[in-house]
Amino acid sequence: MQNFDSEFHTLEYIVLKSKRVLLFAHSRPDPDTVGANLALAEYVKNCGKHVDIACFDAFPDTLKSLREETFFHPDQLDLASYDAVIACDSVDRGFNKIIDTLSQKQVVALIDHHPDIHMHGDVVMIDAEYSSSSELVYLFFSATHTKITKSMATMLLMGILFDTGGFQHSNVSPQVMEIAADLVRKGAPLAKITQIIFTNKNIAALKLWGRAFEKAHFNQKNGMLVTAITKKDIAECRASVEDIYQITSILSAVPDAKFALVLSERDDNLIRASLRSMEQHNIDVSAIAHRFGGGGHKLASGFEIQGKLLETQNGWVVA
Repeated sequence: MQNFDSEFHTLEYIVLKSKRVLLFAHSRPDPDTVGANLALAEYVKNCGKHVDIACFDAFPDTLKSLREETFFHPDQLDLASYDAVIACDSVDRGFNKIIDTLSQKQVVALIDHHPDIHMHGDVVMIDAEYSSSSELVYLFFSATHTKITKSMATMLLMGILFDTGGFQHSNVSPQVMEIAADLVRKGAPLAKITQIIFTNKNIAALKLWGRAFEKAHFNQKNGMLVTAITKKDIAECRASVEDIYQITSILSAVPDAKFALVLSERDDNLIRASLRSMEQHNIDVSAIAHRFGGGGHKLASGFEIQGKLLETQNGWVVA
C-alpha cells in the first residue's frame, strides 16, 4: 500500500485555501462512494467552506433511512465556480466525463481504490490495495488530525462494510478491522448499517432476486453461473436497479460456481455486467471485464455493452 501522508496534507491545504469545493460521486452511487463523499462534505463544511456533491444519478433511495442528502447533476451546477474539485471513488465512473470541462485554475484531487486508472490530477491518492475509498478518506482524516464525528464515522463505516462485503472479501486487512473498530467507538451503528445495506430488503427486491435466481444458468465447462435481469423484470417486480447489487455476490457463493455474471438491462439499450468470484477459485474476473472495455478488481469487476438481452436454450445472449 502506498503512503499518502504527503498528499493528504496537500489536500488539507487545498481545502483550507478554497472558498467553494465540489465533490464528485460515481454514477449509480453505492454505499462506498456515498459514505466517502458525505464524510468529506462534512469535513469541508466544518472548515467553513461551501461544498456541493455532484453525481450523474440521484442519491440512492435505499440509503435515505440512514442519511438523506442531495446529489446535484453536473448540468445543475456552474462547474467553473469551484476552486477545487475532488473526485472521490468516481475517477473512472463519472468524473471522467467532465474533467475536460474544468479550467487550469481549478485544483483537481483524485481519491480512489479502483485499478487501471490513468487519469492525472494535481493531487492523486489512488491505490487498488486499499479496501475502499472510505478507508482512504479515514486515513486522510487521521493524517490531518481531523475530528471524526458520529455522522462521519457512520458514513465511513457504511462504505467500508459495503466494499468488503461485510468483512468477507479478500480486501479485508488488519488495518481495515482496526479502522472499523475505531469508527464503532466513535458512534457508528454497526448493526443498523449492516441491516440497511445487506439485510433490510423490501418485497420488491426479494421478488427481483427470486426471478434472477430462477433464471440462472450454470456453465459446467468454465464454472460460470450467469443470470440476466431485464427492464421488464425490474418493472414487474416494482424494484429498482439498486436492488441488483447483491445478486452477484450471492451467486458467487454458490459452491459449484467459480464465478458469477449478472447482466442487467439499463436505459438506452445499455447492458451492465457485474462479475464476482471467491478467492479460493483463483479466477481474475477483471481480465474478463477488460476484454469488454471494463475493469475493476480481481474478484469484483464489471463492464457495459450496448444491446438487449435474449434467452436461448444455451443461456443468455446479448443482441
